[in-house]
Amino acid sequence: MADPASYRPQTGEIPTNPGVYRFRDPHGRVIYVGKAKSLRSRLNSYFANPGGLLPKTYAMVHAASSVEWTVVGSELESLQLEYTWIKEFKPRFNVVFRDDKTYPYLAVTMGEKFPRVQVLRGERRKGTRYFGPYTAGAIRETMDTLLRVFPVRSCSPGVLKRAQASGRPCLLGYIDKCSAPCVGRVTPEEHRALAEDFCAFMGGEAKRFIARLEKDMAAAVAELDYERAARVRDDIIALRKVFERNAVVLAEDTDADVFALREDELEAAVQVFHVRGGRVRGQRGWVVEKVEDFTTPDLVEHLLQQVYGEEGESQGRMPREVLVPEEPSNATELTQWLSGLRGAKVDIRVPRRGDKAALMSTVRENAEHALKLHKSRRAGDLTNRSLALQELQEALDLPIALLRIECFDISHVQGTNVVASMVVVEDGLPKKSDYRKFSITGAAAVDDTAAMHDVLTRRFRNYLQEKAAQAEAAKLPGHQAALDAMAVASVQDTTTPAPRAKFAYPPNLVVVDGGKPQVNAAARALAELGIEDVYVVGLAKRLEEVWLPDSDFPVILPRTSEGLYLLQRIRDEAHRFAITFHRQKRGKAMTVSALDGVPGLGEAKRKALLAQFGSVKSIRTASAAELATAKGIGPSLADAIVSHFGSGGPASGADVPAINMTTGEIIET
Repeated sequence: MADPASYRPQTGEIPTNPGVYRFRDPHGRVIYVGKAKSLRSRLNSYFANPGGLLPKTYAMVHAASSVEWTVVGSELESLQLEYTWIKEFKPRFNVVFRDDKTYPYLAVTMGEKFPRVQVLRGERRKGTRYFGPYTAGAIRETMDTLLRVFPVRSCSPGVLKRAQASGRPCLLGYIDKCSAPCVGRVTPEEHRALAEDFCAFMGGEAKRFIARLEKDMAAAVAELDYERAARVRDDIIALRKVFERNAVVLAEDTDADVFALREDELEAAVQVFHVRGGRVRGQRGWVVEKVEDFTTPDLVEHLLQQVYGEEGESQGRMPREVLVPEEPSNATELTQWLSGLRGAKVDIRVPRRGDKAALMSTVRENAEHALKLHKSRRAGDLTNRSLALQELQEALDLPIALLRIECFDISHVQGTNVVASMVVVEDGLPKKSDYRKFSITGAAAVDDTAAMHDVLTRRFRNYLQEKAAQAEAAKLPGHQAALDAMAVASVQDTTTPAPRAKFAYPPNLVVVDGGKPQVNAAARALAELGIEDVYVVGLAKRLEEVWLPDSDFPVILPRTSEGLYLLQRIRDEAHRFAITFHRQKRGKAMTVSALDGVPGLGEAKRKALLAQFGSVKSIRTASAAELATAKGIGPSLADAIVSHFGSGGPASGADVPAINMTTGEIIET
């Protein structure tokens, strides 16, 4: 841990203007982002009395090794820049409202060519519109009822491809619960219009569709088409069944999100009811850990900033009215920012009396129950993770806490298609954004120890190169001013993603899948690079013993040890990740062709050659002038093909056809 006094800036150096500040750790990683009306007052509060800070704030200032700031022109700009940086850097100590994923959502994948209606849980995906959450039984019933009125595709990608290939729709297409765009019953535009209507109905426009269907039924009756009138009547009954499932809680012209929270000294739980057309259309929940001594207005500000700032969340979903338990900090700037995201005015209000205040009370009760449930669940999980990390540290006799662990695994089949995986665990939880894959070729692919040495060398050589580049850049004059200018510009340009370092910072512990040889190979790679503050262990599969470098005997952890369970989970995850990559690489190598090695000869030109000459044998015996007559084949490429076969290429000598190695089928004859 660093002493905050070692990097405390002089008071006179800190401006009194509004701005945004960043705390960085010794590896240059941004661990906290905050904003302030006066940078001097806010930053001095961290260093004046570190012992009086909250536990998590105390941990943050001691984990940091530097602090930097950017001055902006107004509080609105500081709000925008803070959100931009939190989204870009994902600082570990910032307030993050973690979504409640207990209940499923009804999702429409509007980003696909043929939008699909499905039930989803977990992380939200770009280009997908969500409705809910619902209980598992209710969401299936709602989806099944609506598909008879809005026959949107609900099949998986595999079923869609099979239907397109065979020219026959799946069962849902035959029973009129899918418009079957896969076989051309409707155009992609017509199917997308159906998906838009589905989303509009779920978004609160039910009355419009019911009124339209009632007119269609009346028209069918007038034309004496009673069969069509009966079908439309059944559709009206189905829509009303879904529409009336939600009780009216506010006036029918009310579109609002009602937020409430329940908090204690360390955490806060938030619930929101989405009210559209006066009816509760959905509910969501979050839980957040407090870092600083946030007041309720501060929490409300960060909540609205995160909920509505996420890409795709605001467009078409933000209501006219946002009801909160207390007026947020910077309410004027926040209202202005949200109005800009929505493209129309947004009102942030605190209900004091009437139906809205009564609904707020109901939402608050839900938040209170959510906080109790979270604490009861988290207590066991947090205790086990902390115990596992502590047991592992003590068993291996390590002087530092295991905040970050990386595990490496090698995968191959008899020395072919050799690959490696790197998985990362921080605070006992996987961090999938930092997972990496390696392809291993040449001498390094001889055996597992050589492969492990190669992978560790590449991983940490990249880290050292990035570290050196950052140090050199920091020495350049005007470096900080350039960063500040880029940061302010990023508030205006949200379309260009920020560059991400490949290997941002090192782990405390490296775990390799294997025994003594693999561990020694990994330790040798680190020693050759001059890295001394990273510890290495290996987990051997046979007896699950833990090996240390240059040790004649393994460390045996008890079978019931939480530390051993943690190592096993990390090892198994690395194995899964490596196997997945190996299968992908092996699958691509299954189909081989004698024309694959010709430089500049792509798939389209290869097909053109085979279409004209009929076989690889004919292509090999053709002259450059004859080859140039094929579509897309120029003189230079024709010479390259002749040279490829004439210089002992894959097809020189005997005629070697392309073969599918899985089935044995000859692809080119």
